[in-house]
Amino acid sequence: MSRLFGSVRARATLAATLVVAVALVAAGTAVLLSLRSNLLGEAGTQAERSARDVATALAVGTRYGELNLDVDDRPVQVVDESGALVAASEDLERITGTGVDAVKPQPSATAGDTGDEGSDDEDDSGDALDAGEIGERTTVSDGTATIDGDTEDYRFAAVPVETRRGDRLTVYAGAPLSAEHGAVNTALTVMLIGFPLLLAVVAWVTWLVTRRALRPVEGIRREMAAITASEDLARRVPVPDTHDEVARLASTTNETLAALESSVERQRGFVADASHELRSPIASLRTQLEVAAAHPELLDLDGAVADTVRLQRLAADLLLLARLDAGERPADARVDLAALAREAAEGRAGVSVRGEGAVRVAGSRGQLGRVLANLLDNAQRHARSAVEVSVRRDGDAVVVAVADDGEGVPAADRERIFERFVRLDSARSRDDGGAGLGLAIARDVAVRHGGTLTVHDAPAGGALFELRLPGARA
Repeated sequence: MSRLFGSVRARATLAATLVVAVALVAAGTAVLLSLRSNLLGEAGTQAERSARDVATALAVGTRYGELNLDVDDRPVQVVDESGALVAASEDLERITGTGVDAVKPQPSATAGDTGDEGSDDEDDSGDALDAGEIGERTTVSDGTATIDGDTEDYRFAAVPVETRRGDRLTVYAGAPLSAEHGAVNTALTVMLIGFPLLLAVVAWVTWLVTRRALRPVEGIRREMAAITASEDLARRVPVPDTHDEVARLASTTNETLAALESSVERQRGFVADASHELRSPIASLRTQLEVAAAHPELLDLDGAVADTVRLQRLAADLLLLARLDAGERPADARVDLAALAREAAEGRAGVSVRGEGAVRVAGSRGQLGRVLANLLDNAQRHARSAVEVSVRRDGDAVVVAVADDGEGVPAADRERIFERFVRLDSARSRDDGGAGLGLAIARDVAVRHGGTLTVHDAPAGGALFELRLPGARA
């Protein structure tokens, strides 16, 4: 059960069904209440109409015994101001809800009938009394009545009336609530049968729709599981033709796999190249130590020190690249690039620095100094006689240009030289050419500082390396 409701499909189906169920219950309750209110109001209107018909007859002087109280088998009571029953429906056997339980008029109550022996003569002579008055206010109540053996629920309307002789009476007339009960029960039955069926349809449709919508996701999951099991990063997940969120998820997943594959390949190449570069100085140092152990007089101390220094520098370069690849954020110190350039050029033959006063950027002084040192090392390695460094502002950016008068960099190789362990001149020695990490480190540091490092043709005909960094805010 927990596994079933742990799926998105089951949760979506359950949520949709619950939402529809709540909506149906609310709507059904509102419909039933509205239907019941309307039917009760109609029953009250019918009861009031019947009561006013009887009250009208009493107001014009109709005797109690001559009242027509058995229309449509509805219960009617006429009560005087003392609460005594003076008239009632003929077949009325029992009644509740009117406040008067009596169903048969008492002889003493009918003795003062509204009619009198001389009423006809008075009417003929034109001396008849004025008609009585019917009250405007109607009181409504609910109760039951038994007529000719049948008991039903009724809505009663009470209408006050004053006869032409001044008698104050109250007429109670009832309208049956059987139609209201029948309609409400029928509607309730229909809802009790229809709502579960409708909820079943909603759940079934939601289940089918979510299955179809999530089918591509399941395909992506299976393919990712296969990629994880096989460790084959060249595989890709299927992209559906729906152009929706699932398709965008598949596309993003493939982009992530491509980036991961490229990163893994680059890491493998990096490890292989690093191993190859480390093997040479280690092998040379081992050879010298073995010779020195056998023939101490043949020890090349300067060569051993040089190999050790080269090995130390290579290890430092590899460590810096590893930190850059790990996403290490540079420090947020304020660095004067002009002063840093003069410091990096100090003691280097043929290197000149020109630039403005204080030109500051935000970043790591050590890493930026490493960039300038690597650019100067590269320029001196390829320059014929001179290297020129310039530092200037360009809008909100700071530009450091390192130019040499060498042969320059072919246009086809101007991006490749920033790859790791790349050396364009394969004939030169490793001791003179380095490991091919300097420019790669310089560009990585520039990118980490929000800048760029590019190469162009220098005015003197050599290479011009341009480092562009955002200037520090005041």
